[in-house]
Amino acid sequence: MPGTPEATPVQQVSDAPSPRRLLFTEKVYQGRIWDVVSDTFQLSESGDALTRDYIDHPGAVAILPMNAEGQVLLLKQYRHPVGMDLWEVPAGLLDVEGEDFVAGAARELAEEADLSAGTWNVLADVFNSPGSSSEAIRIYLARDLTEVPHHERHERTDEEAEIEFHWISLDDAVQSVLAGRLHNPSAVVGILAAAAARKDDYHGLRPADAPWPAHPSQR
Repeated sequence: MPGTPEATPVQQVSDAPSPRRLLFTEKVYQGRIWDVVSDTFQLSESGDALTRDYIDHPGAVAILPMNAEGQVLLLKQYRHPVGMDLWEVPAGLLDVEGEDFVAGAARELAEEADLSAGTWNVLADVFNSPGSSSEAIRIYLARDLTEVPHHERHERTDEEAEIEFHWISLDDAVQSVLAGRLHNPSAVVGILAAAAARKDDYHGLRPADAPWPAHPSQR
């Protein structure tokens, strides 16, 4: 129609790899689970050398279990660095050499929640703390749940031995996030992503085997 302004195309916002010239790298601390690395690099060919220390992390998976009633499962676990009992979702390191990401998520779901799932989707991919760690986390939505038989259940030890379970409606979980009662990043992101995905009955979610180029093994 004459005089009608053309619609402005929506610009897609997407993180992207940005390789820089690495001058020197050194492992300055070797830990039991992850190491600390010191990298010296240049932002540009003519730029000054910069040095940054960060945690070299193998990556992790987290799982938001959802039952047939639409409730999600939270786990209460003590976290020593913050000195708090946190309500979280099942999660764990991708520290098994060559393990498929979904297989790792299924392993963690069974070990921490005594559950297996028939339907898996990706809710979100996040960097937990990109200014200080290379840790990449993939958060899954797990549905069509069944309990792991008692004789096949993982024996939880140390902090995991104190885990408590609580099923909560997705709406109540969202309110807990917005009220500042939940702090675990995988739980916060997973709950809010699930609430957004519910609008189209989760049909817009990526499949469980969607590419994950941000994981350290893929970069």
